[in-house]
Order: sequence, then structure tokens, then C-alpha cells
Amino acid sequence: MQDKAATALYAKERYEFNKLQKRLRRLAGQAIADYGMIHDGDRVMVCLSGGKDSFTLLDILLKLRLNAPVSFDIVAVNLDQKQPGFPADVLPKYLSEQGIPFHIIEQDTYSVVKSIVPEGKTTCGLCSRLRRGLLYRYAADNGITKIALGHHRDDILETFFLNLFYGGTLKAMPPKLLSDDRRHIVIRPLAYCKEEDIAEYARIRDFPIIPCNLCGSQENLQRQAMKAMLHEWEKRHPGRVETVFTALQNAAPSQLADRKLFDFAALESLRHTPGITPECSAGLDVLAR
Repeated sequence: MQDKAATALYAKERYEFNKLQKRLRRLAGQAIADYGMIHDGDRVMVCLSGGKDSFTLLDILLKLRLNAPVSFDIVAVNLDQKQPGFPADVLPKYLSEQGIPFHIIEQDTYSVVKSIVPEGKTTCGLCSRLRRGLLYRYAADNGITKIALGHHRDDILETFFLNLFYGGTLKAMPPKLLSDDRRHIVIRPLAYCKEEDIAEYARIRDFPIIPCNLCGSQENLQRQAMKAMLHEWEKRHPGRVETVFTALQNAAPSQLADRKLFDFAALESLRHTPGITPECSAGLDVLAR
């Protein structure tokens, strides 16, 4: 009797996992297609931090590549920041066992961050800038055409509200980005994926997760407050978070107030006058955008 129950439970868990895996693959594939993230001949660098998101990104991309309509290479790159107690053997062991090409960049950014940022202050900003510089340099030196990051839907929304509430700007993390120096293209294939799905996928796949000692202990970060806010919204108003994300894909510059995106000063010249048909008026409106 117990064997039957165990078999049934295992079958149910496998069924749920297969559904989850298909959902993540479908959403990642859709994001890649929607934003033209990967093209034939691309050399994609997956930035592997050791966290659940980047492990899932690497795993999903490897699976998508098996049936992709284009051919592309994948290399996993990790930045060993020389944090005290960092298990330097974990990622090389995992990647070697999986037969995944990889490279480890060794650079003591940990000491730099700790020496510059006062105790108790947020380290994320400086840490991310140092990481970005090192990863961009590796990409430039090794023929990388796309830099893939593990940011998901919740990361994008949290960043949007951080910028809205504290930065006074309407911006988030775009699914595809050209770097400021116009040399690198950054992609986020998990842009449509929910964090809870990624966490469950990583748990079932039993990835060797490595915690970050720099930012993981700073639970009072503003980002944590944004995460809690979104979680509460989803609990009290199911579907609201998805609606907000959809809004990021449906911007209407003429309905906001940014004079750099829309020429409000020239609206008088577009006002409908006798003799101008609605079709002509619509055409002028398109030209004004």
C-alpha cells in the first residue's frame, strides 16, 4: 500500500515538474522571440552567480538550444569575487559534470567594496558596477555577442518601482539592452518568468546554490520592501502584478509628460481642422510620435 502511495506521489511530482519546466521554457522562448535576443551564430555568455536565477537561466537555455531554429554557443562565466568562505570548487565541479563550457574570472572585488562602502550601507550599487566592468571586458576579449543575465519578471517590476518611488524616473530592466558604450548587448531571457516558479524549479533540480555574503544579509534594502509590496498585492489582488508588467509593454508617450518623448509644444499644428479627414489626422498623429 505504501509503495503504491509513494509511486503515485512521485508520478504527481514528476507531472507538476514537467508542467513547470514547459512553462519556463515557453516563457523564455517567447521572450527571446519577442525581443530578438538570440540569432544564428551568437556566442552567448551566461553570467552564472551561483544563485537560483542564473542556474535556471543556464539550464533553460541549454534545453531550448536543443530544438532552437538557430545555432548558437553557450559559455557559463562566473566571477569569483574572493568573498570569505566562498566555495570556489562548487561551480567548476557542477559545470564540468554537466559538460558545460565555462570560465571563472578571479578578481577581489569583495575587498574593494568593503573598503569603500561604510558599514551598514548598501553594497549592491558598487558591487554591480565592478562586476559589470569585468564581465564586459571578458565578453569583449572572447568574442561574446550576447550577455545573458538571470533577471526575471519580479526583478524587473521591483526595479521599476524603486526608480518610480526613489529615483523619479519611469524605467526598469529592459529584456534587451545595448550597453552605454554600444559594444555589448545584454539579454534577459527570463523576463516573463515569475520568481516563485524559478525558485521551485531550482529546488527540484537541486542546483548547488551559493549565497552572496555581500548583499544577502542586508534585508532592510529598499528592494526587499518592493518585493514585499508586490507579494502583498498578488495575495490581495491576484493578477495585479501581471497587469503592471503588461503596462511596461504598453507605454503611451503622448499620455505621459516627458517632453523628450513627445512634442507637446507642436500639438496646435496637428489640431483637426475642416477639410482634414480622420484618416489624415491619424496619419499626422503617427508622424508626431
